[in-house]
Amino acid sequence: MRQPRGQERAITANRQTSWAFADAFVAEDDALRWARDRSRDAGLRSVSPGTGAALRLLAATADAKAVAEIGTGTGVSGIYLLQGLRPDGVLTTVDPEPDRQQFAKQAFRAAGFAANRARFIPGRALDVLPRLADGGYDLVFCDGDPLESLDVLAESLRLLRPGGIVCFEGVFADGRTVDSAAQPAEVLRLRELLRAVRESTELLASLLPVGDGLLCAVRRG
Repeated sequence: MRQPRGQERAITANRQTSWAFADAFVAEDDALRWARDRSRDAGLRSVSPGTGAALRLLAATADAKAVAEIGTGTGVSGIYLLQGLRPDGVLTTVDPEPDRQQFAKQAFRAAGFAANRARFIPGRALDVLPRLADGGYDLVFCDGDPLESLDVLAESLRLLRPGGIVCFEGVFADGRTVDSAAQPAEVLRLRELLRAVRESTELLASLLPVGDGLLCAVRRG
């Protein structure tokens, strides 16, 4: 029997266990584990295995040759994206911390990717993205400052080709996005992002319950 529109099923312990199982379904290799360890040492949160696998699947489904990543971190998400890219594809990854990008370079090399498969650009997303080519990307993955998410969305739509995909990581904000209690500015901005993507006539959207929430949308042709 279908659930009445506007009502949500209770989140039972079994459903939580199933979500956890799905999020950890994909086994990770030594290169990914090394990158995760570096992320943990730096006090960063890297994408979950389920989120990484979803990004890899989306890149492969899009037959992506050019992907832009906002938030290099230590390379966990980048490895997954490179695994989904075409063999001649290039990942352009942006991060304000060059030291983290050095870890990502090591991780990519350990994962077997040639140096020319990734282009590293240090800097703030909103300083770098305007310099990238209009319509030149198949997928844009955003894992940066939530306060910049609406501006990053606008830039991402400019960068994407018709049929390209934009993804935002962390939109659940550890459950605060749906919490009715008073929330900080970054959570309020994530709510605005979700509303903007859902209501856009330019996008077809889906919210995936992997990791801390992965918001995905396809730019209509």
